[in-house]
Amino acid sequence: MSAVFNIAFGAPWLLLGLLALPILWFLLRAVPPAPIKRRFPAVSLLLGLKDTEVEADKTPWWLMLLRMLAVAAVIIGFAGPVLNPSAETQNTKGPLVIVIDGTWASAQNWPAQLDRIDSALEAASRQGRRAAVVRLTDPVVGLEFAAADVWRSRLAGLAPQPWAATSGPDWVADVPEGAQVLWMSDGLAREERLPLLAALQTKSEVTTFEESAPIFGLTPAVLQDGVVIIEALRNRSGTAQEIIVNAVGRDPAGIERVLTQVPLSFAALDMSAQAEIVLPAELRNRVSRFEIEGIATAGAFTLSDDELRRREIALIDGRSAGEGAQLLSQLYYLERALRPTADLIQGALPDALLANPDVIVLADVANLTQAETQGLTDWVESGGLMLRFSGPRLAASDVARGAQDPLMPVRLRSGGRSVGGAMSWGEPKSLAPFAADTPFYGLDVPADVAINSQLVAEPDPNLAQRVLAELSDGTPLVTRKALGQGQVVLFHITANAEWSNLPLSGLFVQMLERLSISARGQGDAAGDLQGTTWQLTAELGANGRLEAVNTQAGLSGEQLELALTDGGVNDQVRPGIYTSDARSLALNVLGSGARLAAPDWPSSVVVEGLSLPAEQPLKGWLLSVALAFLSVDIIASLWLAGRLLGPSVAAIFLGAFLPNLSIDPAYAQGGQPNDIRAIEATAEVSLAHVLTGDARVDEMALAGLRGLSDVLFRRTSVEPTVPTSIDLGTDELAFFPFLYWPITANQPLPSADAYAKLNNYLRTGGMILFDTRDGSTTSFGANSPEGKRLQLIAAPLDIPALEPLPRGHVLTRSFYLLQDFPGRHTSRDVWVEVSRSDVGDGTDLLAQNRNDGVSPVVIGGNDWAAAWAVSPSGGPMAPIGRGRAGERQREIAYRFGVNLIMYVLTGNYKADQVHVPALLERLGQ
Repeated sequence: MSAVFNIAFGAPWLLLGLLALPILWFLLRAVPPAPIKRRFPAVSLLLGLKDTEVEADKTPWWLMLLRMLAVAAVIIGFAGPVLNPSAETQNTKGPLVIVIDGTWASAQNWPAQLDRIDSALEAASRQGRRAAVVRLTDPVVGLEFAAADVWRSRLAGLAPQPWAATSGPDWVADVPEGAQVLWMSDGLAREERLPLLAALQTKSEVTTFEESAPIFGLTPAVLQDGVVIIEALRNRSGTAQEIIVNAVGRDPAGIERVLTQVPLSFAALDMSAQAEIVLPAELRNRVSRFEIEGIATAGAFTLSDDELRRREIALIDGRSAGEGAQLLSQLYYLERALRPTADLIQGALPDALLANPDVIVLADVANLTQAETQGLTDWVESGGLMLRFSGPRLAASDVARGAQDPLMPVRLRSGGRSVGGAMSWGEPKSLAPFAADTPFYGLDVPADVAINSQLVAEPDPNLAQRVLAELSDGTPLVTRKALGQGQVVLFHITANAEWSNLPLSGLFVQMLERLSISARGQGDAAGDLQGTTWQLTAELGANGRLEAVNTQAGLSGEQLELALTDGGVNDQVRPGIYTSDARSLALNVLGSGARLAAPDWPSSVVVEGLSLPAEQPLKGWLLSVALAFLSVDIIASLWLAGRLLGPSVAAIFLGAFLPNLSIDPAYAQGGQPNDIRAIEATAEVSLAHVLTGDARVDEMALAGLRGLSDVLFRRTSVEPTVPTSIDLGTDELAFFPFLYWPITANQPLPSADAYAKLNNYLRTGGMILFDTRDGSTTSFGANSPEGKRLQLIAAPLDIPALEPLPRGHVLTRSFYLLQDFPGRHTSRDVWVEVSRSDVGDGTDLLAQNRNDGVSPVVIGGNDWAAAWAVSPSGGPMAPIGRGRAGERQREIAYRFGVNLIMYVLTGNYKADQVHVPALLERLGQ
């Protein structure tokens, strides 16, 4: 394209037609030729007569100018003018190559990147150029060149990935010389980008599109002395900024909520900021993730696993109260070793079982009652870790002598073994190095650790498999066996310095920490991952959403250990929650040592922003102007000929304007407008929306309900009448079963009387759909202007507890079977009243039956009205998505609207079990 005065032309050669305008002017002035004057005596007989038809002897100059302008508008219009042409539009005829980083950082402005890509592909399509799109998070073997329209149809299927770009420069050989190369940057610096950029610059100039807004990230949370340390990162400094970090987890009812918030402040030159979060142990154990409020990227989320939990360990001593010196007791050494990393529970064994700790330590406890034995067995089988220490009582008892004891890992010999004493034959024994298949692998064994006495295990075919640590002569020192989902571990020495000096060393603390980490699925130390297999059960997407996964192949512990150490995730090792047996680990996109930085592009690379003035084709406007000029030309020609006035012209004007003169039927019948409106609303189903004061939003809401009413009329037995706009201050709400309430950032709060009407409406069976319309920028509950306004509006309303829409909710199957609920945006955050699966008292029963099981409010931010909206002529008013994917999104939005209205009108009808066979048949099961 060629550009002149910021206007580009698709076919500039057509502008040569403007050169013919002077010739056309001359021809119109010269034809027909001027009349020749001749004297004719008989003309005197015509004097005094008037001719009813008058024709000018020549065309007026202003009419000629009008016709020239009309012709010029037609010529310029067909030349394809475009206002504010983008750089893509003005490029050469070479093929188009679009390189997309497509990482988690791209998710922050992914819609803007897609719009820019679509604009470039549209320009290439107009010019007949082929195109290729490369997403660097995918393995790239070679370029696939296709028609630009083909790539435009595939854009809806492109999405960012939660790992870094890893594609190398090998495919650059397929880029032709002189190609137009556009790079959609994610805004993060990476050394791997430099070789690829250098290779591309040998083929063509590179233009980069990058957003200047900062990108934020969170490193994994760390628990230190009972305090959670959280660190936030950003890629650009220069301004002081403050963000909010939410700790998210499930409340006792199982509903995911924000448990606490903490602000983090960046100084002008800081690239990171830290904050401390102090939570009670019970609340801290509920935290599932930390997230930066209002930012939906995987880097702004950090998943927490069992490593964040401070284990609860119950200590049970075999001594009676007051027996022996306190500083010599085994519990004293255990408390000193465990208190920095665990919450300790002391008391009787029955009380400890009721507390359900992660670990129960029995220090020289020999005899247990039958009830205690059964309680401990059930607790271990459900996943607990019982840690036993030897001592004089256990050595003197008959526990595990001869027969196998269920709460002992091995059988024991009577008595014990004493070495290094005055009456013994040998020297104190040292520890052997730990084997690779034990939790102690990797710990250094101090040379001065010596064992003087111990309980000896009875030889057994399974003994070798149960040994975790042994002495230098091969005698077992620590043994373990599995019991159900839990495990029983025995130290064959005491927890004090009576039988060895191991409790005085730092190795003792490390061994206890390694064992307690594996309790009830606690995370693993790096060495513990070797030889294990892990399954990805929940994958973290680039937009920060955690989705359940059940089809991924198992991952070796070595691969997971490498990813945890280096903080590197890819398409093979994906971020999310990994489980192995009862253990779980969180793999985040940012490791503990990660840092963010903005890319430093070479001076030879043109860097542009993503937001540019939209291209405006002018062809339609110019052709419309040409038609307007020709219409004026016709009227002027009639006026010059004296034919402008007359019966035919009057009939034309009356036919055009009389249909617009109508009489309000309400006034024609002598009734009041409000009475007529009430009769119409109660005679048929009528959908309504709340007026916000924003004319554009109100117009879109009314058009959306009009489109939804049309779909209901065509597809269901519901035949809605014309939708209505509701003023909360003056209008009655009882006539309308459903209200759509779009939220704007500045709409006024309802009056006290309006709140009274709203609460009565919600209590008597009405439903309100609150739509914050911000689903493209944030998730529900985030700190958006619309979200803040909704919190203020909803505060005085009688709204029950809410939860994310469950998969089996009646709203997902009241008419269509749905899993997603898109509008103009595709966020899955839709909230409804908490379902009550069981009724505990009369209050719950009343709440459940009050509205026939229908949630009085539904809250989301997908801008459903824009997806439903149709113009008076029946065409869609707002663009949704791209191509066929966009039309599919609009269809699913209509289906959600149909489900919503059927849910309002039929209640929990579809929740009856009688419909299950029919639903299963529909699903093909």
